[in-house]
This record gives sequence, C-alpha cells and structure tokens, in this order.
Amino acid sequence: MSHADRHPASPRLSQCPEGLPKAAYFDAGWYGREMATIFARQWVMVGRAADFSAGRMRRVSVGSASVIVVRDAEGALAAYHNSCPHRGSELCVADEEEVGKLIRCPYHAFAYAARDGRLVSTAHAVPTADFDPAAHGLRPVSLRVWNGFLFLNLSAEPRDIWADVGLATLDNWPMDGLVTAHHWESEIACNWKAFWENYSECLHCPGIHPELCDMVPIYSKGVMGASEALGWTPDDPVRPNLRPGAESWTQNGAPCGPVFPGLTPAERAAGYSFVTLWPSAYVVAHVDYVRSVRIVPLGPERTRLVAEWHFAPETIAQPGFDAARVAEFAKTVMVQDGAASEMNQRGMASPAFKAARLMPEEYEIHRFHQWVLSEMEPAR
Repeated sequence: MSHADRHPASPRLSQCPEGLPKAAYFDAGWYGREMATIFARQWVMVGRAADFSAGRMRRVSVGSASVIVVRDAEGALAAYHNSCPHRGSELCVADEEEVGKLIRCPYHAFAYAARDGRLVSTAHAVPTADFDPAAHGLRPVSLRVWNGFLFLNLSAEPRDIWADVGLATLDNWPMDGLVTAHHWESEIACNWKAFWENYSECLHCPGIHPELCDMVPIYSKGVMGASEALGWTPDDPVRPNLRPGAESWTQNGAPCGPVFPGLTPAERAAGYSFVTLWPSAYVVAHVDYVRSVRIVPLGPERTRLVAEWHFAPETIAQPGFDAARVAEFAKTVMVQDGAASEMNQRGMASPAFKAARLMPEEYEIHRFHQWVLSEMEPAR
C-alpha cells in the first residue's frame, strides 16, 4: 500500500513532522517552564478522593509545588500550599499526618483552621496593628472530584479538566463506588514526556509487548486502532479489540469478578476504554475493574509512575480474590514501557540527536507536542 491509501477520516498524519527539540528532554530551564505553566495551570490527578482519610492531611506534588490535602473529621476536603504564610515552613513534614480542627505549623506553632485555612493563632508571636490576620491564611489550591478521582489545580482561575475524550466516557461504569485494592509505584530514568510519547503510539508494540500484542492482536500491526491502518475506511466492520475468548486485561483474559452491569454491548465488546488526562494521568476502564496511572515529574530525567487498581466491593469480597494477581498483566506492560522510555531517553542524550522525525502513525505524539508548546505560552 502507499500513503494514497490513507482515508481522510483516519487520524494518521499526512506528513512526517519534526518532534520537540532535544532540550525539551534534558534542559532544566525548559523543565522549569513546564512546571510553571503546564503543571501550574492544568488539573493534576493525585489519587482517589476516598483514599484520603478523615482526620488526616497528606502531602502531594502538583508539578514543582508541595501541596497538602486535608480531610477533616466531618469528611470535608480542602487543599493548601504546604507552606506557612508566616516564614514559609512546611506544614506537613511527613508524607501523611494526623490533623484535627487546626493545622499547626511545626516551626513557630502558628495555627490555621483545617476546613478553610483561616489564621487562628500566632502562638507566642504578638503582631502589631498593621498585621491583618484575614490576609495571612493558608494559600488555597483548587480541587475537583471526577469519577471518584481527586484533581488539584494551582491556578487562580482553573479551566476545565483536559481529556482526549469527553469526561462522560466512563458514565456507564460505577466509578464513584470503586475501591482501591492494589497500588504500585515505579521510578523511571526518563523525562515525563518520553513516557507519554511511548504511551501515545504502538509502533513499538510488536517488539516491546509480546503479551499485550497477544491480548490485543491489532497492536501487533504497530497501530493502536483499525482507523490508523492504510486501507481502512469508515465502512469497515468494527471488530472486538481483545483476542477471541478474552473479556478483560487479566492473565487469562477472564473477568476477575462480576461484569459491571451498566455497560453497553459495544463497551463490553471493546474490552477497554481509555481516558487520557494530560499532563498527569490516564484511566483504563475494563468490564470488571478500572486502572489509573499517574505520571509525576521528578526532574528533567526522572519520572514516577503511580498505578492503582480499582474494583467493585463485591469483586473484592469474593473468596480468594487477589488484586495483585489481577494487576500482573498490566504491570508487565508498564515495566516494559518504562524500560523502553529509559532506553529512548538514553539514546536522545547522543550528540547526534537533535529532534525526532515523527511517522504518520505517531499522530498522537504530534498532537501532544503541539499541546505542550501551546500550554507553555505565557498566560493570556
């Protein structure tokens, strides 16, 4: 086939554009601008809202900012910069700490109301008349819950959550009632964008993911979906994504518990539904469970992956249920993805590398690059 066989409705590119410059993956200044723009303006997923316990505050990262998420004894959630307005000290020193009605600075004992951040006490300090307590409360961070996931935003005027598909895509899944039953983290030696790029194409799938290609046969052709292939037309019949007999991403393809009852026949036949939430996360919904993966930048060449598996309570209650066993298949794929991203990062360090030249199948990477550059523009 030739490129003339590309249907106009296909997402594949009609040209081979250049990628981001090498500095985008190594330069501390470039990384700093990303933290000050992309990660300071976009909604960043920090976990399941239900996993933030009452009477606790937890330290999380939103780009380069340290933020505390507080759930008071009555269950109300709030988020603040992890910095005391007095002299800037951390408020939450450990990863997670107990909290009552007050958040007390461990340095000078200034105290703030946990629910709304008001300055309640200056402890041993005695301010003069020019000090306005109302102007020196904790600095709030916007929060939003979507499908049970907690998102934070550092911007004073947050926009909507960015998603590659409509946020209603998972409406037929019982998202709010799912329970986190398995947690896995991995630190990888690559730029955060290198991992997103790997996620965004399947040219690497035949050589990197033998197990995944067996589960999703079209991946063995180097494409993520039928519409990417040359010769495809909208009139082609829609075929199931998974191999014959498989219903979910488990080791044997069998559901790990009851199939979610609200799914349409098309959603069941598809076997999975992805929602990509740049810059921080993606969610994969299967017929029997949901997986979330968070991408946490640690520096120009370090990234943390945080993956969690979420199940219906009745699935977890099954005798002998083992969430770690269910997670094995996707963990195999993510370990392979991490190694591939590290390999790519090492290769880009070569003095011979200046920028990628993207292939038509890498249309999603091209869209990601354009989004990154647009989001790094000065605020308007």
